Amino acid sequence: MRNVFLIGPMGAGKSTIGRMLAKELRYPFKDSDREIEARTGADIPWIFDVEGEEGFREREQAMIAELVQEQGIVLATGGGVVIREPNRKALASGGLVVYLRTSVEQQLQRTAKDRQRPLLQTPDPEKVLRDLMARRDPLYKDIADLVIDTDQRGPKIVVNTIVARLQQGSE
Repeated sequence: MRNVFLIGPMGAGKSTIGRMLAKELRYPFKDSDREIEARTGADIPWIFDVEGEEGFREREQAMIAELVQEQGIVLATGGGVVIREPNRKALASGGLVVYLRTSVEQQLQRTAKDRQRPLLQTPDPEKVLRDLMARRDPLYKDIADLVIDTDQRGPKIVVNTIVARLQQGSE
């Protein structure tokens, strides 16, 4: 049972697609951000406020190291998971890494009303998203086994594409 790790920017659909994919594969679904929240008893914005991004990244790195040890899971990761090299190595060696790529325009639409994204609580979220994409896109591509554009594609189509790739890999 091969793990499937979903990476990509906020608003790419990692959690939605991850839940659907897990159901299709009959795998447990995990979301690294939700796991951190469950473990700490605090939501991500609170962790960012109190510990800063660096504190959050420490917690995230520990959680990724733990989750990649599991077998046969679908894991939705946070958008910034690729910033740290230990996370990239752990994900790349622990399963099929799927980069759900989306445009900044699509991200803006999908995150417009979401107050749970600390990095977007700024007067110019578009600039933040463009800057993040410029830094992170090469890192996503570097560890991805599969890159799927999610703009103008329903989650079911994306799930079917991933399942087909997994079936190819097991033949």
